[in-house]
Order: sequence, then structure tokens, then C-alpha cells
Amino acid sequence: MAHQFEESHPFGPAVARLVEQFSRLPGIGRKSAERLAHHILGCSKVEALALAESIRNVKEAIRPCSKCFNLTEGVLCRICSSSQRNKQVVCIVEQARDVIAMESSGAYEGVYHVLQGRLSPLDGIGPENLTIDALVRRVREDEVQEIVMATNPTLEGDGTALFISNLLAEHPVRITRLARGIASGSVLEFANREMLADAMRGRQAF
Repeated sequence: MAHQFEESHPFGPAVARLVEQFSRLPGIGRKSAERLAHHILGCSKVEALALAESIRNVKEAIRPCSKCFNLTEGVLCRICSSSQRNKQVVCIVEQARDVIAMESSGAYEGVYHVLQGRLSPLDGIGPENLTIDALVRRVREDEVQEIVMATNPTLEGDGTALFISNLLAEHPVRITRLARGIASGSVLEFANREMLADAMRGRQAF
């Protein structure tokens, strides 16, 4: 199918391949992919190559933080390396983009742990596919006092939070969750800062 599209595109296979790559981006359909491709064709070579270089650089430079698995260019992320953050309070999120959402609230002064996903047996994602083992070690070795469950309020997110809370039941750590000002079925990255701030301040026992 892709080969036929390349052969039939009026501008040739090179543009067809560019359109195909753009169309694989989330939220980008075929028409939007065509518009992006035309933008690349219309801009200067310097601008186009700068975009390509930025993509290459980010794929080579960005890696998971060795402590919390947030994205960073160094060994530790900015939050883990900060002396101003409370290392005894750890907020559990599903993805690195959720850290950005939580930070925008301005209501949290602890650190994070990024699971890199959520439990989803139907999709073949089990505990071994997430950073849960690293979290348990962190709770034990860093003498963590509170775990804030900030997984998304979905069936899978709540199931992941329940699994982790059961796993940590034998550890002397307080487990809380965000207040349900965040509607069930929603995701953190689309919540506004006021909603997230209220949810963080109103967190309750899990």
C-alpha cells in the first residue's frame, strides 16, 4: 500500500515517504501530513535541515533518568538533582509527559517516579514491562515516607495504582492519591493547572 502511494504521488517517492512519516505522528491525518510536507518543501534548506538535526539530537541525547525515569540529557533529571525538592515524597506517574503536567500546577515539591506505562494485561503489559521493581527498591533504599499515586483515573491507571499499593503494603510508607477533581477516564496531560493543583493539595489516603 505504501509502495503504491509512493509510486502514485505527483511529486515523486521522496515526498510520498515524507508524507507517510508525518502521517504516523499522533493526531496527524493524511491531509495534515500533506500540509507539513509542503511546509518543508517551501521553507529554506537551512530551516529544514535544522529540524532534521533537532530530531536527530533529541533521539541521541535524551535518556531516562537513572533515578526516576523522567526524560533527561544527563544521568539525573533536573528534579532529582535539585536540592530544593523533598526526596521523601514520590509522585507516581505513567509517562514523562505527566511530570510536565504536574509541574505546571506549582503545588508539588517532591520528586517523581515514571512507570513508563501502565498495567494492561490485554495488551501484554505486565509489571515486568514497567519500572515497578525500581520503585520498590527506591522506597526501601531512600526511606521514602509518602507515595502519591498520580496514575491516570482510568481502569488501567487505577489497576496499576492498586497493584503498586498492594506491593508496598509491607513497607512503612504512606500511600495517597490525587483528589478526584480530575474526572474519571481523563488523562493528566489534558487537565488544567488549577485542577491539578487542587488534586495535589487534596490528595487522600489510597
